Amino acid sequence: MNASLGDREFRLIQDWVYREAGIFLAPVKKALVMARLGPRLRVLGLDSYAAYFQHVLAESNEEERVRMLDCICTNETHFFREPAHFDLLVRRVCPEWKEQAAAGRRSRRIRVWSAACSTGEEPYSLAMVLLSQFPPGSGWDVEVLATDLSTRALERARTGLWPLDKAGEIPHEHLRAFMLKGVRSQEGKMQVGPTVRSVVRFERLNLNAERYPGVGTFDLIFCRNVLIYFDPASKSGVLRRLMGHLSPTGYFFLGHSESLAGSTVQARCIQPAVYAPLATGSALAA
Repeated sequence: MNASLGDREFRLIQDWVYREAGIFLAPVKKALVMARLGPRLRVLGLDSYAAYFQHVLAESNEEERVRMLDCICTNETHFFREPAHFDLLVRRVCPEWKEQAAAGRRSRRIRVWSAACSTGEEPYSLAMVLLSQFPPGSGWDVEVLATDLSTRALERARTGLWPLDKAGEIPHEHLRAFMLKGVRSQEGKMQVGPTVRSVVRFERLNLNAERYPGVGTFDLIFCRNVLIYFDPASKSGVLRRLMGHLSPTGYFFLGHSESLAGSTVQARCIQPAVYAPLATGSALAA
């Protein structure tokens, strides 16, 4: 089956993906869409992308709509990606929290949101850093919420299992403290240990939704390397909603190539791609 994706069908898919997920598929992405959706046509025995799109739109096909978005999404990530962000947490943010708690100016509960967690490397990296600074039994409560649009990525993230060749991405002290080396059927792999798994919770969430009910307020929000897929209008809406869930003394992290430029969100820049609400009196402003 060598179906081609016509311009009309591409525009229909392009418009639908934008409405559902806020992701803008530029015309140059046409070949990518064909490559990623082609296997679904073969599985379903359909002979054209037009027929597939009609199948997706059928009222009873919510599962296929989710699967289509899974196919479109790019889920590339690494452990401890953009090390400067993790260095900031260890060097300045965590000591600040400890000082504030000792003075009675904050609780000993830390809530973190990895808002585009992909296959889990980011939230697990955050959990390792925080647990190394605030270990179990220290009186601190650490919670990491990890969300993504892709159910396929979330399934992989929940397993917490990777090939051993990714071990080089993890600092040695965290690798030794928090990761398990696979044996027998899992030989050649590594798995996140129970201490880290106990503080990370995965849920499906569409950042393009009008509201994010039930997620609460966070001390840290990481939304890195995902806004590049949104057009300015969708980006501005996502940023506004995310910042609405950030504590007045919290910190917001974008990817190194992203910024708040072009959005209506106002915040103080702490360092490249790291922001804080204007109202916060944090020592990090210095």
